[in-house]
Amino acid sequence: MLTAADLHGIMAMMPAFTTDDGDDVQATDTIDVDRLRDGVDRIIGDGANAIATTGSFGEFSNLLPNEFETLVHSTVEAVDKRVPTIIGCTSLHTREAVQRMEFIRDAGADAVIVGVPYYFPSTVANAVRFYHDVAEMFPTLAVLIYHNPTLHHVTLPVDAFIEITKSPNVIGMKDSHRSPAAFMDLMKLVHGKISVFVHQAQYYPYAELGAAGFWSIDAWMGLEPLVFLRDAVDRGDIEAAKDCIMDTQFKRGDSTALQWREPGHKIAVRFAGYCDPGPLRPPFLEIPQEVLNRQKARAEHWRSICEKYGMAQKTVA
Repeated sequence: MLTAADLHGIMAMMPAFTTDDGDDVQATDTIDVDRLRDGVDRIIGDGANAIATTGSFGEFSNLLPNEFETLVHSTVEAVDKRVPTIIGCTSLHTREAVQRMEFIRDAGADAVIVGVPYYFPSTVANAVRFYHDVAEMFPTLAVLIYHNPTLHHVTLPVDAFIEITKSPNVIGMKDSHRSPAAFMDLMKLVHGKISVFVHQAQYYPYAELGAAGFWSIDAWMGLEPLVFLRDAVDRGDIEAAKDCIMDTQFKRGDSTALQWREPGHKIAVRFAGYCDPGPLRPPFLEIPQEVLNRQKARAEHWRSICEKYGMAQKTVA
């Protein structure tokens, strides 16, 4: 079984690749397996350390059950054990999350990444109970915590991990919501048990505080800046890492663009041309021109730093 020691570096949060007709409200089979396979092959070849699917960017909330199953099987087959395959199974309620975990286990994935059921806000005690229960039900399946207080309506405080770490197969967490001081307190409890992945822009200084790696949805626009960032931190070149992080930043712009978040990133990925995630699924059909303009500019910016850091990596090598 996957362990915390197996998780490091770049966790590429994968889009749910869409067929050309996936923007049709009557479409019922919208996973483009060829696009998925091509994207996965390229990003693993370019240096991604793990593939994670069906988080917010991966549209766990916007797939039919048969599409979810197609995506799981296609991802496991495409990755083919080259890197850890981590499948998201967050749900409105625990029983559906459990059903998805059963399917993911049987499909041969290495791990799940799951958030607390989120329609009604949970208490911390119930959130801790949720992770205890699902870990106990699936002792041979590695579990990663998807900690997103904004969308899941509960914050897991540091002391919650006193109980959570008692489950040996809870081995990772995606978490970008703690101050440096809180993160250091967290690492005292989870070190060696749970590998924590922060947002790419936090990798320095959080790697020095104990972060095992970083997650990214920008990775699907091109991996060169993120490979450079990972390797710069690993070799202790902190000034290069800080410069790279600053280069990866892109001003979000006006309030309309802000509202689009993950769907907007999928538009940027398509503009960038590194892979083709396909069109947006309903209900994201009426796209303001300013959003398109902003995401095109984002893609152009990212491609420019891909060229810069691709050359820089060759120089370092």
